[in-house]
Amino acid sequence: MVIILFHLLLVLTTSVEVVGLGQAPADGDDCQPKSCKHDQPPVRYPFRLRGRQHDRCGAYGFDLSCNNKNQTVFHLPTSVKLMVKHIDYVKQRIQVFDEMGCVQKQLPNLTLSASPFLFMSDYYYYSDPENFTLFKCLVDDQFVDYNYYRSIACLSGTGFSVQYVDSDQNPSSSLLNCSKIMDVFDVPAGLMSQINNFYLTWSRPVCGFSCEAHGHGCRPNSTNNLGIECYYIHREDKGLRKRLMISGVIIGSFLLALSVAGLCWLHHLHRKEKAGERRIEEFLENYKALKPSRYSYADIRRITNQFKEKLGQGGYGTVFKGILSNDVTVAVKVLNNFKGNGEEFINEVGSMGRIHHVNVTRLVGFCADGYNRALVYEYLPNESLEKFIFAANGAENRFLSWDKLQDIALGIARGIEYLHQGCEQRILHFDIKPHNILLDENFNPKISDFGLAKLCSKEQSAVSMTAARGTMGYIAPEVLSRNFGNVSYKSDVYSFGMLLLEMVGGRKNIDVNVGNISQVYFPEWVYDRLDKGEELGIKIEDEGHSKIAKKLTIVGLWCIQWYPVDRPSMKTVVQWLEEEAENLTMPPNPFASKDEMKPKMPINRELATISE
Repeated sequence: MVIILFHLLLVLTTSVEVVGLGQAPADGDDCQPKSCKHDQPPVRYPFRLRGRQHDRCGAYGFDLSCNNKNQTVFHLPTSVKLMVKHIDYVKQRIQVFDEMGCVQKQLPNLTLSASPFLFMSDYYYYSDPENFTLFKCLVDDQFVDYNYYRSIACLSGTGFSVQYVDSDQNPSSSLLNCSKIMDVFDVPAGLMSQINNFYLTWSRPVCGFSCEAHGHGCRPNSTNNLGIECYYIHREDKGLRKRLMISGVIIGSFLLALSVAGLCWLHHLHRKEKAGERRIEEFLENYKALKPSRYSYADIRRITNQFKEKLGQGGYGTVFKGILSNDVTVAVKVLNNFKGNGEEFINEVGSMGRIHHVNVTRLVGFCADGYNRALVYEYLPNESLEKFIFAANGAENRFLSWDKLQDIALGIARGIEYLHQGCEQRILHFDIKPHNILLDENFNPKISDFGLAKLCSKEQSAVSMTAARGTMGYIAPEVLSRNFGNVSYKSDVYSFGMLLLEMVGGRKNIDVNVGNISQVYFPEWVYDRLDKGEELGIKIEDEGHSKIAKKLTIVGLWCIQWYPVDRPSMKTVVQWLEEEAENLTMPPNPFASKDEMKPKMPINRELATISE
């Protein structure tokens, strides 16, 4: 009896709340106030909720939406998305913030003048739009005039600071050791400061003072569609609401008199049930975010717009550009139907489905629909590292600065270290090369293509292989012949070393087209020069850049030692790349022909199967 009456009270209370929405417009349920979930701001005119309310329910430029976590998202021109914290319909302002805590990252896309909103700070001061220029400066740069420059912490990083200055100012000599990043236009000055929680206000439509302040709703004029009109709560709704409230109080008093102990017991049970539901929902939400989605082949065709835009083609399939339903751009790799036994597909999904690191490409989803198989990755606009380091004239015509090359090398090393030590199971990639290093819009490196990867426990010192795997020129000696040792995580260290040396030389390590025959095999040639105390023989004008090139070369030579036991771990490699070149010692000569146990580097490209 107590349970039935308690639930009746809950039903009546809910009914009271629903009737209280009598302020909703009378032109259909699709314009009633809605929200993404119970703790999110209610959405009503002049705003509208995409997918849940009709276009006529809101004014132009007042679009909101719900993300996959049912949080309210505010859309501004062009492609700027902010999270909504609160909407004050009376004072006509909306409180927003950037989900990642750095609204300055979205400033290049912000065009506030194309929207009906103005920027307002926490102290309700308006801020006129201006033009700014962003610079990257060293943090220990004593020449930077910090009266001219102001720092943006969330855009800065280790060893550098991002500063901004008004575009119409002339910073003169203070730019001597800073590099310009970009110009941003038509941005409120207040948004350049270290804020992430701010207000946007609107002046039209004028609903706050006219309607909302008097407890009335607001909507477009229903007669001529010009201006707005207020609408009232009907008296019969108020009477019904009052009667239901009285009934609820009576039943509540009866229940309280009947059994206070029973209500407490039910309340305790209800809280436990809700807590359990919340734990399950949180787990499912987190699991959904970590686990790649499964798509049908029809979904893949829709995502790629019938395979319209081709990005590239490799030995295992073709890559197309695609767009998910939430406007996220992806790269879809459609695997060849009749090539292999599905091992690459299983490796990719099995390995990448458990990897979450800034320097590893994220697997968004996959398709296994009959004979049709595809992998959906995050889209990286700058493609692979290969096209930037193998320039037409080698290192003399490189597209990336030496500072950026050092950052890329460190990012790749951290990614490989994560694969070796950061996952529950150690992941050996076996195909580290420039083609498999992708670059995002900021040239941050991400390791991709896990088709040849193997998983093993962290305690396992060696792995079993029945056949060699990898790309010639990057395969470790022990993968080709067990005379050099067992295959282990040190095989990836060797491949990384070969990649480092190609980054320094700006060319393939084996290049038969060079003029001097001694330069055909770059690693041996560059070791000889360093061993004799000579310069690298690469055209570098800046002394600081020469140190970077020398450091990358020494680390690379350590990594390509013939025997795995002589190579450092990736954890040690990361530490070396973070140090200065003067702190590094030259490794033993891996090309010394006097040691008969160390054969010269094989240049043949035949890859024979190795039986065990």
